[in-house]
Amino acid sequence: MSDALLDELLAKPVGPAVPARTTVPEKDFTRQIEIKGDEADVTVRGESSEDAETAANAVLRGQGLNPAEWTVTGLRSSEWTMPNGAAGVSTRFTFARCVSVAAQGGPALDELLAAIDSTPTAPVEVGPRIEGEPATYIIALGDMQFGKIDGDGVEGTLQRTIDSLNRAAELLVEYRLRFAIEHVHVAWLGDHVEGFVAGRGAQTWRTQLTLAEQIRLTRRVMLHALLTLAPLCSRLTMAAVPGNHGQAVQVGGRGLTRYDDSHDTESLIAIKDAVDLAGDRFGHVEFFVPDTDELTVVVECSGTVVAHVHGNQFRPGKHFEWWKGQAFGRSSAMHQADVLLAGHLHHEHIEADGPRTFIQVPSMESESTWFRHGTGTEGAPGLIVAVTSQGRVPVKEVVRA
Repeated sequence: MSDALLDELLAKPVGPAVPARTTVPEKDFTRQIEIKGDEADVTVRGESSEDAETAANAVLRGQGLNPAEWTVTGLRSSEWTMPNGAAGVSTRFTFARCVSVAAQGGPALDELLAAIDSTPTAPVEVGPRIEGEPATYIIALGDMQFGKIDGDGVEGTLQRTIDSLNRAAELLVEYRLRFAIEHVHVAWLGDHVEGFVAGRGAQTWRTQLTLAEQIRLTRRVMLHALLTLAPLCSRLTMAAVPGNHGQAVQVGGRGLTRYDDSHDTESLIAIKDAVDLAGDRFGHVEFFVPDTDELTVVVECSGTVVAHVHGNQFRPGKHFEWWKGQAFGRSSAMHQADVLLAGHLHHEHIEADGPRTFIQVPSMESESTWFRHGTGTEGAPGLIVAVTSQGRVPVKEVVRA
């Protein structure tokens, strides 16, 4: 076989060659920026390394950032071949914020803790009671996201949470005139801290408190609820579930440890540890968190099985579909649940399906500024109190202090 015949048989319809275009430095100059909290990576490319830092500062200004507030902490420069064959230079700068603006304007933690400690822990008298079928008084709340600057900030969320818990304690006296309530149950439904992992850390700059401070506030609020409600009932139970903001470890937006590895649940465990040291004073108090590598927990409340979940496991409006799927699993306690409590979506939603009731609580933070910008919807914060017995939930009320 001749070479000419072989070439003919192997020929392909290759497109015509395109001449190298003449470069225009201004157009061919490439800029890239990535911001993570108080760190920024800026890459600039051009025909030379001259004025590369000036160009990087221009990128910062283009994002509304003041270059004076940033300092270069790293530099990496390399040559690259431009489309016309000429050599170009790629320079990557790593910047760090000189002083965290969020830290400058952050609230004083001592003042926040003093606000909790100065609140009376037993402001309510037990009051009269009626006889009848035993009932449980449920207080369900979540999504404080302590540390976040949105809305009225940490101070507003903290005061609202304390005031709402106090108001819920006052309402217990009123509901005891209608129901034989001896058991009080507090459901902590997750995202009590803003944390630094949700959204791949994109909210870091908008978080005023350190993680330790956020957790400390959560513990103090849980302790306030315990000290306020324990004298008012013969049985007090508290349950906590993990939220997405409270997740302890994430890399690249995904958790790397167990599903129960959460600051939301660990905060309640710390309260239990303290109570265990108090002897018989809190012998009527019980605590519940999910089992190892689990996200849900159920508690028996006067014949009603109450399930708890943060709510990020299912899409909006698909709570019953998720519930049915969980109930199908033989190892899940969800098939026994009469009530499902959830948070996460920041607005109240109550729905019944036959004998089962779904209760989604509002957030305790006043708003999500990101959501308001996108939809115009402001927050309607609060918690929900309910009365349940034998699977029924005749009372459901939103408390907005």
